[in-house]
Amino acid sequence: MPESGASRAQQERTHISTTGTGTAEPVTAPGTGTTDRKTDRPGRADGTAAETPPGGPVATRAARRTGLLVTLVLGGLTALPPLSMDMYLPALPAVTESLRAPAATIQLTLTACLTGMALGQLVVGPMSDRWGRRGPLLLGMIVYVVATALCVFAPTVELLIGFRLLQGLAGAAGIVIARAVVRDMYDGVEMARFFSTLMLISGVAPIIAPLIGGQVLRFTDWRGVFAVLTLVGLVLTLVVWKWLHETLPPQDRHTGGIGDTLRTMRGLLADRVFTGYMIAGSLAFAALFAYVSASPFVMQEIYGASPQTFSLLFGVNSIGLVAVGQINGKLLVGRVSLDKVLTFGLSAIVLAATALLLMTSGVFGDVGLVPVATGLFVLMSAMGLAAPNTNAQALMRTKHAAGSASALLGTSSFLIGAVASPLVGIAGEDTAVPMALVQLVCGVGALACFLGMCRPWQRTSTA
Repeated sequence: MPESGASRAQQERTHISTTGTGTAEPVTAPGTGTTDRKTDRPGRADGTAAETPPGGPVATRAARRTGLLVTLVLGGLTALPPLSMDMYLPALPAVTESLRAPAATIQLTLTACLTGMALGQLVVGPMSDRWGRRGPLLLGMIVYVVATALCVFAPTVELLIGFRLLQGLAGAAGIVIARAVVRDMYDGVEMARFFSTLMLISGVAPIIAPLIGGQVLRFTDWRGVFAVLTLVGLVLTLVVWKWLHETLPPQDRHTGGIGDTLRTMRGLLADRVFTGYMIAGSLAFAALFAYVSASPFVMQEIYGASPQTFSLLFGVNSIGLVAVGQINGKLLVGRVSLDKVLTFGLSAIVLAATALLLMTSGVFGDVGLVPVATGLFVLMSAMGLAAPNTNAQALMRTKHAAGSASALLGTSSFLIGAVASPLVGIAGEDTAVPMALVQLVCGVGALACFLGMCRPWQRTSTA
C-alpha cells in the first residue's frame, strides 16, 4: 500500500469527492438517498478514481501494481479462515479415530474455531478503530501462528478444542480488519465490487484447501494439516508486516474507552436496516457452515465418497460460489439494484435447501451422490450473491465506525454459524436430514429478516 494511503483513506471516510476544478463536494453513500459520484467513475484497484497520476504511464503501472498487491494481501487475510476450516475437513473422520472421540465431539473443534472467530472480532474490531488497523492485525496473526502450532501437538480432543478456540480468536483479526480496510478505501458501488473481488481471491482457499488437505493425508496424519497451516500463517504474517501499511489516520481514530465502544455498537444495532442486513447475512452464512460442518460425513460416510472425491466436490462447489460472485461484481453491480440481486440470491438458497431436504428425507426414494451434490452446488453458488451484497449494504451505512461495524457483522455470522454447526450431527452420522433442515430454516430466516427489516421497496438506492 502506498504511503499516501492514509490521506486517501481519510478522504474516502469523510465522503469527499475532488472535482477537476479542485473543489470538494460532499457525497453520501448509496442506500442513504443520494448518489455517490465517486463511484460513477471507473476506479483503480486501490480505491481512487481512474485518473492518470503524475508521471504518466510509469506511475499508472506502479499504481496498478500497488492496487493488485493490496488486493492480494486483503484476499489472503479473508482466505485464512476458510483455509483453517477446509484443510481440516477431510481429516475429521481420521481425527475421530485417532483421538477416540465421537463425531459430535470432534465437530466441536469446528464450533470452537467459529466461536473464537466470532468473539475475537468483537475485541479486534473496536481495537482497530482506536489504535489503527496494522498493530492489532499483526498481534492477531502472531497469536494465530502459535495457536495453530499447538494444534499439531494436541494429545486429547479437549486440548484440541481449546487450541482451536484460541486459533479462532486470533484469526478473527484478519477477517474484521480486512473488511475495515475495504471500508477505509472504498464506498458505494466500488465497495460492492471489491467485496466480490475478495470473494474471488478468498474463494481460491476453499477450492484448494480440501485438495491440499486430502493430499497431505496421503503422506502424514491430521497433525500434518495443522503444520501446513502454521507455515501458511507465518508467511501471511510476514507479508502483512512488510506490505500492508496503515489505512486509518490518527485523526480518524476513536479515543474513547469501553463505554464509547459499547455506545457505538448500540447505535449501529439500533439502525433497523443495518441490523436487518447483518442478520440476513449471518443466517445465510450459517446455511453455508452447516454444509461445511456436515459435508465430510454426509459425502464420505453416507454417500461413500473417498477423501479425494469429497475434496473434488468441495472444490467444484467453491468454484460455483466464486464464479457467481464474479458475475455479481463484474456484471450486476452498478446495473441492477443490490437489493434485487440479494433477493434472488436468498431465494435460491431457500429453493436449494428445500430440494435437499426432500431428497435426504426420502421423498424421491434412495437418491445417490450426484443429486445431493447438485443441490449443494446451487446453494453454495447462491452465496456468491448473498455474502458480498449484505456486507456492502450494511457497511455503506457506517461512515466512522468501520471496525466496530465489521466486528458486529463478523461476530453475528460466526456465532450463528457456531450454533448451526453442531445441530447438523444431532441425529447421528447416518442421515443428512439435519443438515438440509438447518439450511432451510436459516435460508427462510435470512429472506424473512431481509424483507421484514430492510424493506428494500421503501428505499431508493443507486447500488
